[in-house]
Amino acid sequence: MPTLIAFHDVDDVDHWLGSPRREELFGPLGITVRTFVDPEGSNTTGVILEVPDVDAFRATMESEAATEAMSFDGVRPDTLVMLAEG
Repeated sequence: MPTLIAFHDVDDVDHWLGSPRREELFGPLGITVRTFVDPEGSNTTGVILEVPDVDAFRATMESEAATEAMSFDGVRPDTLVMLAEG
């Protein structure tokens, strides 16, 4: 199963951590998500994603639902960096 890592800044780390939107968006796709925060207290956050179907993940990330989820979570889309396991 492919593993992806994504980093991005958020408006409010506590809100982002407590948000149900990741599970709502990715759960139906069988994607598991582990969350990470900067221990120094910045607004940089990250996730490790275990993705069973990368094509479905990509399509979801390009959807209006993903845009709405990121907006609700306070994700700053211009800071998003995604890395695939090499």
